[in-house]
Amino acid sequence: MADSPAIPDLLAEVGPRLRRLRVKRGMTLTALAAQTGISKSTLSRLESGQRKPSLELLLPLAAAHHLPLDELVGAPRVGDPRIRLRPRTRNGRLVYPLTQQSSGLAVWKVVIPPEPERKLRTHTGYEWLYVISGEMRLILGEHDITMGPGEVAEFDTRLPHWFGPTGHEPVEILSVHGSHGQRMHVRATPRREQRTV
Repeated sequence: MADSPAIPDLLAEVGPRLRRLRVKRGMTLTALAAQTGISKSTLSRLESGQRKPSLELLLPLAAAHHLPLDELVGAPRVGDPRIRLRPRTRNGRLVYPLTQQSSGLAVWKVVIPPEPERKLRTHTGYEWLYVISGEMRLILGEHDITMGPGEVAEFDTRLPHWFGPTGHEPVEILSVHGSHGQRMHVRATPRREQRTV
């Protein structure tokens, strides 16, 4: 049997996990109390670890955060190890999340259709892109780069950037984003120069 975290260790992490979820959603204790019917003081004690989590507290919190109970408490996965992909559309792009929300690095498979508008964006973090299929155009600051399957790019997302298909066919990519500057430390092998005959 594989090693797994002890139950007391898992329970000790529930409070901080609940607080991170609430803060990430921009919710106050008062608002969460109103939504769940759990008193503000109980929620506060639960988040600080002064109150042990119980099903009667966790079930309404799981419903409020729209998460399965095992994900809410960080229970170890058992049985089938496959991640069930639930694609969603973001800015017209089909996005498949490949990591849990609590992970330090967020990983997605993204299918990008041809886009009429190329709007440069900036945000905190570091991005790593791998082209699976199709041809991708990456505009990064003053650079305008065309990439094919198997090619990798990584960059600081505080630089103005946009990426999408070069033409009328969609491009499929893997995207890894570290919101606090985590980096993959992977570099693409440069293309060999084509010889002229």
